[in-house]
Amino acid sequence: MNQSFAKIHAFLKSEIARGTFPGAQFVIGERGKIIEDAALGFAVLTPERIAATTETIYDLASLTKPLVTTLLTVKFSERGLLDLHAEASRYLEELLGTDKQAMTLQELLTHTSGLEKWRPLYLEARSRNDVVAAISHAARDTKSAPVAVYSDLNFILLGFVLERVAGARLDVIAHREIFEPLNLRRTRFHPPPELKSQIAATELGQMHERATVKAEKFLCRLPDKTLIEKSPQPLKRKQLIWGEAHDGNAYFMDGVAGHAGLFSTAREVWVIANQFLPGSQLLKSESLKYFSTNYSPGGSNDRSLGWMLASTSDCSAGKRLPPEAFGHNGFTGTSVWLDGERKRVFVLLTNRVHPQVRDLGMKQARQQFNSLAVEALERMAQ
Repeated sequence: MNQSFAKIHAFLKSEIARGTFPGAQFVIGERGKIIEDAALGFAVLTPERIAATTETIYDLASLTKPLVTTLLTVKFSERGLLDLHAEASRYLEELLGTDKQAMTLQELLTHTSGLEKWRPLYLEARSRNDVVAAISHAARDTKSAPVAVYSDLNFILLGFVLERVAGARLDVIAHREIFEPLNLRRTRFHPPPELKSQIAATELGQMHERATVKAEKFLCRLPDKTLIEKSPQPLKRKQLIWGEAHDGNAYFMDGVAGHAGLFSTAREVWVIANQFLPGSQLLKSESLKYFSTNYSPGGSNDRSLGWMLASTSDCSAGKRLPPEAFGHNGFTGTSVWLDGERKRVFVLLTNRVHPQVRDLGMKQARQQFNSLAVEALERMAQ
């Protein structure tokens, strides 16, 4: 361990001790080089204890949105396969004739479409093929645009846009366009059963999501109650969720979705994150401006294409990152933040939902990690 990073190790150990998360894996990199990385604590607490290592694979949850869906959307736009200013209904005919018809790809990427934050699509769709049609009936607040309102539905739709254009499922596209060119070996959707012991476990059952469905009274709003019995509901999962997507909608969609479902390690997340910085192997230099530009001015949530900007008040970036830095969180306890000017990448992966979801100030932990990382790099430069 480099002594400049001793405070980060001590901080993460203290968070593990107080139960914020059972284990953590992190990478701090600058100008295309990993400066410090480590793993602490446990990847699994029950039914057995398995220590976290730098090779442990984590459920990245919403990091899927920028690392796969955003990257592929911009990549396809560079090729002329997609028009970021085009209406999503050009690619998804299910949206035609609905109040979603005029939503653009840019609005989906920046969460300015007005779509509601979340809904259990597995209660409304019979299969993965019916998901877009189900979203076409979701609520939309057209008055909120261009203010950003974070919604999983935006990126679920983008995932299907990519599939329709490419003629292949999102996991196949991602492997061909991202994982294989970058020589990533531990990054994928729906990991095979033989990798289970190498994956960090998440929640025991789907208790948190089940409570959300009940609290929001989604069951009372269903157009056809018989769909509840016909659907392979994630809400029926009572066992430990381990090696499969924690997110219910992603699980219903065979573990392959534009908003969640990606699994990886901190080292390989770092490799993908560098594709959004100067020197990218996958994107043209002129596309990089999309990720540090605020496309939702005037609101409390500053959004670039696929990312949150550090200029957002009290976000997880912490006070040491510049306003134009950009990042993203994942519900399972993951985050990645990038400082484009200094070519810095900070990756923190945890399974804070294991063995149950608790509210233990993950935002503060992310802020502190990023701040300590900046301080350590600056200390090294002195």
